[in-house]
Amino acid sequence: MKVAVLGAGAIGAYVGAALHRGGTEVHLIARRAHLAAMREHGVRVLSPRGDFTARPHVTDDPAEVGEADFVFLGLKANSYASCGPLLAPLLGPDTAIVAAQNGIPWWYFHGLKGHPLEGRRVETVDPGGSVTAVLELRRAIGCVVYCSTVIEEPGVIRHLEGTRFSLGEPGGEISARCEVLSAAMIAGGLKAPVEPDLRNDIWVKLMGNVAFNPLSALTRATMAQMCEHDDTRALVATMMTETLAIARAAGSDPKVSVEKRIDGAWRVGHHKTSMLQDLEAGKPLEIDAIVGAVVELAGLTGVPAPALRYVHAAVSLLDHTSTTPVPVGSH
Repeated sequence: MKVAVLGAGAIGAYVGAALHRGGTEVHLIARRAHLAAMREHGVRVLSPRGDFTARPHVTDDPAEVGEADFVFLGLKANSYASCGPLLAPLLGPDTAIVAAQNGIPWWYFHGLKGHPLEGRRVETVDPGGSVTAVLELRRAIGCVVYCSTVIEEPGVIRHLEGTRFSLGEPGGEISARCEVLSAAMIAGGLKAPVEPDLRNDIWVKLMGNVAFNPLSALTRATMAQMCEHDDTRALVATMMTETLAIARAAGSDPKVSVEKRIDGAWRVGHHKTSMLQDLEAGKPLEIDAIVGAVVELAGLTGVPAPALRYVHAAVSLLDHTSTTPVPVGSH
């Protein structure tokens, strides 16, 4: 089995290293200093579960890799529409694309059998079908990441917690390709259950992302600080409650309470969300898949979601002002 990791950052390099350790042929496609360090020293993983070093093939040119059985996308969802030139050399007739993204995926309504919105495009994450044109729906395998990693320095991945990568077909079948990938990930020391309804996992994780990510960017607060501040904790609970109502209207029924979800976030401690890290690094914020698509689904299903709408408006403006210079002399 041949796996290409397109976007071998903190999560991508960790997954690639684990797969390689388990005996899979792995090719990491990375950039700049991280690329050079991994080429010279391999991928060094520092983990409470045990440190290890893996030496898969590393390149910045997908043409060197050629067709793969699986492409693991370690890119942010807001770069999917533009990744076509990098992805094309990796695709054979049956190549599967495993998108380890946060939030609502572009394939969300694909295969949602019997639902009134089956086959509908989620415009927020697939505007005009621009993502579907690059990532064909038939290739999609969903992946919900319950794992936290950071790049401690080029070529060095610090694994903080979690090893679970839930997999699933958009149509809910337990496919041979999912089982093969799951077995390879398990051989590398990861947890990789194949779920008959991955959308429930999507919503359970999204309950936290949709609240904590934008609020952390707006307040510069850590997970623990947001949970310990009474008014912010109440706002988080409201946003999670709205998200659960949207999930149920969209055909899912995640089995988790709001308080349990908040308490789990509090136990993470003084951790900065990925959105806050992106803000501090001057990068565009991953708003559309995490917040905007949930607001879109609220509109499609007729669920009132005022808190989500207000926070979305504020963080969207923050994203604009943080990446767009103010012209000299403007008011």
